[in-house]
Amino acid sequence: MRINHIYPEFEVIRNMDKCTNCRLCIRQCANKVHFYDEKRKRVMANDSLCVNCHRCVAVCPERALKIVKSEHTFRKNANWSERDINEIYRQAESGGVLLSSMGNPKNYPVYWDKILINASQVTNPSIDPLREPMETRTFLGKRPKKIRRDANGRLITEMTPGIELSTPIMFSAMSYGSISYNAHAALAKAAKILGICYNTGEGGLHEDFYAYGPNTIVQVASGRFGVHKDYLNAGAAIEIKMGQGAKPGIGGHLPGTKIVEDVSKTRMIPKGSDAISPAPHHDIYSIEDLRQLVDSLKEATRHKKPIIVKVAAVHNIGAIASGIARSGADIIAIDGFRGGTGAAPTRIRDNIGIPVELALAAVDERLRQEGIRGDVSIVVGGSIRSSADVVKAIALGADAVYIGTAALLALGCHLCRTCQSGRCNWGIATQNPELVRRLDPEEGAARLVNLVTAWTHEIKEMMGGMGINSIETLNGNRLMLRGVGLNDRELKVLGISHAGE
Repeated sequence: MRINHIYPEFEVIRNMDKCTNCRLCIRQCANKVHFYDEKRKRVMANDSLCVNCHRCVAVCPERALKIVKSEHTFRKNANWSERDINEIYRQAESGGVLLSSMGNPKNYPVYWDKILINASQVTNPSIDPLREPMETRTFLGKRPKKIRRDANGRLITEMTPGIELSTPIMFSAMSYGSISYNAHAALAKAAKILGICYNTGEGGLHEDFYAYGPNTIVQVASGRFGVHKDYLNAGAAIEIKMGQGAKPGIGGHLPGTKIVEDVSKTRMIPKGSDAISPAPHHDIYSIEDLRQLVDSLKEATRHKKPIIVKVAAVHNIGAIASGIARSGADIIAIDGFRGGTGAAPTRIRDNIGIPVELALAAVDERLRQEGIRGDVSIVVGGSIRSSADVVKAIALGADAVYIGTAALLALGCHLCRTCQSGRCNWGIATQNPELVRRLDPEEGAARLVNLVTAWTHEIKEMMGGMGINSIETLNGNRLMLRGVGLNDRELKVLGISHAGE
């Protein structure tokens, strides 16, 4: 007899007094949790297949369903958690590497929650954003070091290529293939309406989305999927992906089951083949090599596109950022270890990298010390959860932020962390046509617009409370931040004072 050591993590609770056996839950569940039992003449559930995506709960017309955490438990042990034990059982059975999606769920410190925002009172009065202008427009790219004039004394206003955003928020890299056509469509449409940018990720750009070029950041990753001259010239900027917060130091892997016809064409790889990105770029082993790629991309786009270099937040990030700034890049994107992903080895996702808050402060300080902070803009991502996180990030030195998981939540994601399976019941992380249709791009775009609009209003309110009327004034203004529950070393790295000081 085969022994199953793993008890279901979740239990499906069905109120039989409310359930009408309409079987909608059966049709809506891609994981085949629900089924109709002919003998009992009732809908039943296989708890072992449930991933707690809440699709059945949301669509049940009678509100007859709920998902609860299983009360099954192992003997209490401070050293061996239930998760540790179950993961050993899985590997003992499969002999394989554990894969996970979304961000790091472990209980590491979240520094955003230990940073408070200062407020103005009497000597520096607050500003009412309802009655006074507040500037949230953001420019990303190199900044001129001094005022320049021509031979006639007129100001030279020509700038190096950059990106102008209506608000300091962008949708981070999520590749076509990892997420669905409809999800990409929602991101592109929302970015255009909002006057911001979305990032294609390493999956190329579907031909339907070239129309959104002025609001698109195209990515060049180690696999070079979908990269060609027209692609490079289609976007507002080009991002070289050197690393990713959820999986620093390794490449990417999109299963062949997700490489359907359109994904195959866009990525320029055979249908059904696994898309495996190498860990390193095989032409980049030094800052000098990186500079060559930066120069090549600028030449391919006639020096009209700013170049972003994306790296994971790791130790010595300040020195890494200094090298990137000297490579000719215009923008540095730093992705923290809580950043999301479609799939990553669980051990890497949960144990490698550092919090983006500490990395950001270290990079901003290093570049200022070296006198090159104006040579590059800084964008950070990796679990930006609210407008307060945005304000704190900018005060720590960021020029703008990337949001990924927050954007997916706005589209309906329930963080069930099974993106790698391709069975996303909300039509986001899937290529199954039946599931993709569940996400309406127009409705999704409207929800994304609502989210960013709401955050922008809140950013204005918080800036007004600080007595600040522009993002430019907030940038790097660490005097407006105070720490709580942090030790002296953490406060020193962040460059802020403790509350009460």
